[in-house]
Amino acid sequence: MSGLGDIALPLAAGMLGGAMNALAGGGTFATLPALIALGLPANIANATSNVALLPGAAASAWEFRDELAPVGGLDVRVLAGITFVGGLVGSVLLVITPSRAFDFIIPWLLLIGFLAMLLGRKASDWLRARVTIGPRTLMIVQSLLGIYGGYFGGGVGLMTTATYGLLAGAHPRSLFSIRTLMLAIANLAAAIVFVAAGLVRWLFCLPMLVGAILGGWLGAKLGKKLPHGLVRWWTLAVTGVTTLVFFLRAYG
Repeated sequence: MSGLGDIALPLAAGMLGGAMNALAGGGTFATLPALIALGLPANIANATSNVALLPGAAASAWEFRDELAPVGGLDVRVLAGITFVGGLVGSVLLVITPSRAFDFIIPWLLLIGFLAMLLGRKASDWLRARVTIGPRTLMIVQSLLGIYGGYFGGGVGLMTTATYGLLAGAHPRSLFSIRTLMLAIANLAAAIVFVAAGLVRWLFCLPMLVGAILGGWLGAKLGKKLPHGLVRWWTLAVTGVTTLVFFLRAYG
């Protein structure tokens, strides 16, 4: 693909990915396949996708800024610091992962993200009835979420929602703000490493970045109006198909 397609496909995928991140998470499921379709190796595509989605995640976090509040007794700044460090660690792990190895790893990461979206609410309800989680455990889990977010990030928004729901018993809608902020911070940490390592392909990243900003802003606006169930099932359909395609690509 060349010419107009080099701009149109990343732009459209960025808009979709930015909106998905704002609404329910999983924007990587839209942007990563588009970049691979344009010929990028999986690890390069993942790094480029991460940087492109950063402004959209930031735009969504800004839209929800008035709803920010501590989670489980932990200040937002503490969670942000933990997430940033975790994002740095995860992105360094991606840099040292060979591209061919990442081709076989990525379907399993997508599956983890898909299962997080499919079972997140039910799993958190089941665990909350049996387990008590305190601030120390939340800090440990938040660091793992940050590492996963820096390394790949698919489904990390839903994983974050499930984690906070388990701790605080909050409805996913009330966690839009903190979830989008943590996503933006993990993306920022990873972007610093990916840009420094030269893994970003700016020809595709820039139009995708523009699309993600617009999609993230519009998604945040819609997120205040749309029923959560509708958003969830639409996101599940996209992520399920994407996961299946990547398994067939790697192992078919």
